Amino acid sequence: MKKIFMAVIALMMTANVSARFYIYLSNGEVLQADSISTVAPPAEFSVGESKKVYFAHGNLQYQASTQTWRFAENQYDTIGGANSNISDSYSGWIDLFGWGTGNNPINTSTISEDYPTFNDWGNNIGEGWRTLTKDEWEYLFCRRTDAAHLFGMGSVNGVNGTIVLPDDWAGDKFTDTDNGLNYSEEGYYNNNDGGRFSFNTYTAEQWKTMEEAGAVFLPAPGNRNGTEEVINVNLAGFYWSATPSSDINAYFLYISDYGLNPHYSNGRQNAISVRLVHDF
Repeated sequence: MKKIFMAVIALMMTANVSARFYIYLSNGEVLQADSISTVAPPAEFSVGESKKVYFAHGNLQYQASTQTWRFAENQYDTIGGANSNISDSYSGWIDLFGWGTGNNPINTSTISEDYPTFNDWGNNIGEGWRTLTKDEWEYLFCRRTDAAHLFGMGSVNGVNGTIVLPDDWAGDKFTDTDNGLNYSEEGYYNNNDGGRFSFNTYTAEQWKTMEEAGAVFLPAPGNRNGTEEVINVNLAGFYWSATPSSDINAYFLYISDYGLNPHYSNGRQNAISVRLVHDF
């Protein structure tokens, strides 16, 4: 992957004005782009037998007071406890969302039935951006060629999470020893001893090299219920899929110090992370 900008990408939304994409460069310069996809990393990740995507370069974030969406500036950036400040006038940023709240990101209901329909967050970003389905998360981590060696539990810049390598990764892949995980035929990886985040650690500088080669990092930002305190920060990561598992539950990717499950299911009211992808 060739990194084009050290940037934050945001979609500015104002009444009666056509949506515009802005690229915020680290030197303070602001550029306007016709399409957000023009600055997205091009590394390919298979999520189906003939389907490839690339990942947004950071988790999705939202500012209610300005109705602004953006991607985190760094892949390891998370909001943490400030997510509990969620409200329609909050001027800070949040990065934990109830299921399918692309049309209502500040929904704080603790009742699963209040999330009946999936509205993709990608609709706010631009054409082609979307949330992976359950089957696509499963294919990425369990069924693509050499899947078990194309991800590693670890940390980047002191933030715990999972490193995911693209299909054509040219460097060393993760070995079974690197991860210390056991694969279950039910489609998940685990190790009851824990401690998996300590296996593969990278400084910010080391990660820059990995990122430029196409690697993706999914941090462990924790989760929130309603406006309650955010829990599991840096202990677990939860990433929504677009797939419901029942009338009140939905599937998501679950990562922790004990392993990874690409098809975990729980209540739609849980506020967790979103990492969008773009189709090739």
